Order: sequence, then structure tokens, then C-alpha cells
Amino acid sequence: MLTSMRLFFVIRIFLPFAAGYYLSYTFRTINAVIAPELARDIGIDAAGLGLLTSVYLLTFAAFQIPLGVLLDRYGPKSTQVVLLMFAVLGAVIFAGAESASGLILGRALIGFGVSGCLMASFKAFVQYFPRHHLPLANGIIFMIGGIGAMSSTTPVEAALGITDWRVVFLWLAALTAGTAVLVAVMVPPRPERSAGTQESLAASLKGFGAVIRHPKFLRYAPLSVLCSGMLMALLGLWAGPWLRDVGGLSRGAAANALFLAFGAMTISYFSSGWLAGRVQARGIGLEKLSVTGMCLYMAVQALIAFDLGSGADLWSIALWVLFATFGTAGSLIYAGLAGAFPPELAGRVNTALNLLVFLVAFAAQWGIGVIINYWPAEASGRFAAEAYAAAFLVALAAQGAGLLWLIAMPLIWRQR
Repeated sequence: MLTSMRLFFVIRIFLPFAAGYYLSYTFRTINAVIAPELARDIGIDAAGLGLLTSVYLLTFAAFQIPLGVLLDRYGPKSTQVVLLMFAVLGAVIFAGAESASGLILGRALIGFGVSGCLMASFKAFVQYFPRHHLPLANGIIFMIGGIGAMSSTTPVEAALGITDWRVVFLWLAALTAGTAVLVAVMVPPRPERSAGTQESLAASLKGFGAVIRHPKFLRYAPLSVLCSGMLMALLGLWAGPWLRDVGGLSRGAAANALFLAFGAMTISYFSSGWLAGRVQARGIGLEKLSVTGMCLYMAVQALIAFDLGSGADLWSIALWVLFATFGTAGSLIYAGLAGAFPPELAGRVNTALNLLVFLVAFAAQWGIGVIINYWPAEASGRFAAEAYAAAFLVALAAQGAGLLWLIAMPLIWRQR
């Protein structure tokens, strides 16, 4: 009986929602591999490439607060199915686009359509899974997202050897439509819940305001958000062009390097919870562990920024693997901050951090392209190493300001 119940949870609930999150991460990171084709076929520069890629992050972020209300009111099954159909439409538009505006529209719809994949999964797990299974289910869903990111690297590069990026996006549209059907058919109707547990958008916004005014949030969130947003912005787009233009890697080698980086990120996310538990057992706070990791992460970024083309393939690959490994340190702040709030506000802490991370990632991904555009591209379409260095150093300076704020904020707060 116990085994059959576990199979029920895995097949009818976990797998359909996991498939959605897998695809959301594939969509998020695929432009790092297909960027040269987009630039060649559509004729867009670095700023345009940054904008069309980052608009996914903007529409994703914009829907996070109303998403919570919809999940409460209509449940994860209905919400996920409807949203995924927007992602299907966006992928089809992207595949057929003949201009930058068409790509931007398609990418925006994709971001909107997959904006509920993770939160709908969490909501479904809470509704259907025994509470003691939630940490494992959540950990595995994050790992599956990482596998989705890995699938957008070497496998996509291999696919480009037999077809083009337009067909790849049609394949993704078909897989997304299939996932929507899977959720609609496989997931059982949601359990009944009391009307008193539903919350209005106004109440959600009020709780959000209470979170972002809290002293601990004000101290730790800026650095965490800046570091996590930069991880998303670079691995989601600019790491791929950097590996080709500065690292000197071939297209295939760059895709393989990204595969290793996303693999390292996946392992790091999955193992960080275990490490955090061991550290806390020794009386060390999550905040201290997270800040230490973020400092190492910024040190790696400095090495990347000052690498103007060493010609050492292994060095270039190692830098991005370390970048992805230490880049997950900012996510440890989530649990540390949630513990500072009453249970009814803990969920909004994650929502607030997620929203800010995606907004920073949008600004960084686009802004890096704008800065790179100040240097003329080579005839081959490659961007200058100095352009990447300047853009990455601006981003690093912002993170440095976040670290200085974290150090100085207690003194400033006491003097109010």
C-alpha cells in the first residue's frame, strides 16, 4: 500500500510539475548557446541580444505576486496548464520571428508562461505530499531545473548540427504543450480547502511591504539579490559568448563548458542544504556561510573580468565552473531570512527575494549588452575582450557596494 502511494505521488503529481520546471530552465538558458545564430540570422547587436534574452526575466518577475493569488484561488493544476499554453505560443512566435521585435515578443510570452512552474510545484507538493517528504521533493525539483539548464548546452549544440534554432524552438513548443496536457490529465483535482486561507492581491502586497522594510532583509537582501541575479544573467547568456570570444573555445567546447558549469551549479544547490545543516549544528549562522560563499564568488568574477584571453582552455572552463559553484551561495540567505519572520510571512520572503533577483538579472543581462556595444565588434561577430571586462567590472562593483552596505548597515541603522 505504501509503495503504491509513493508511485501515485511520483507519477501523477511530481513528474508533471517537474517536467514544467525542467522546460522553464531550458528556455531560460538556451540563448547562451544559440546567441551566434540569433545575431547572424536576425542581425542584432550585443544590446539587442541582451534585451531579447532578459525580457524573459522581466515578465517572469512581474507575474510573481499575482501568481500567488492565482495559485491560492484556482490551484496549481489549472494555473500551470493555462500559463504553459502562453509559453507554447511564445515558443512558436520565437521560432517564426524575422525581426528582433518578434523575438522579444516570443521570449516575453515564454517568460510569462513558465513563471509559475516552480511555485506551482511547491504548491502542489504542499497540497498532496506528506510534510516530511517536502524537503526531498523540493531538493529534487531544484536538481531537475539544473538538468534542464544542462540540456540547453551540449544537447542543443548537437541539435544545431542537424537542424537550426527555429526547429529547436518548435520542438520545445511541442514538449511544453505535451507537459500542459500531462498536468491536465495526470494531476488529480486539488483537495478542498477553507475559504479563509485565500488571500487577496492587496493583502499580498501589504505583506510584501512588511518584508522589505525589515532591518534584516534590508541588510542581507541587496548582496544576495545582486549575486544571484548576476549568476542568472551570465550563465543565462553572456558566459557562452565570453567562452568563445575571450576564452577562445570553439562552439562545441563552449557548450561543453556550460554543461559542466550548470552541472556544478546543480550539485552545489543540492549539496548546500546538507552543508548548511552541518554548519548550523556547529553554531555558525547561515548568513555567515552565505556571505563567505558570495565573497569567493565575487573573487572568481574578478578573475574572469581580468582574463583578457589567456588562451588556456582549461583555465577558462575552470573559472566558470567555480563561478557556478560559488554562485549558489546567495540562495542560502533565503532560509536565513525566512527564519526571522513569523510563519505567515515566510513565504513572502522567498517571493520578495525571487522578484528582486529576476529584476536584477533582467537589468544586468540587458545592461551588459549595452556596455559591450561601446566597443566595435569584429568582422567575425566576436565582441572585444575589453568590452566584457568593462561590463563585468561594473556588475562586480555593484556587488561590492552590496557587501559594503551589509557591513555598514547596522551602524547606519543604530544612528537613525
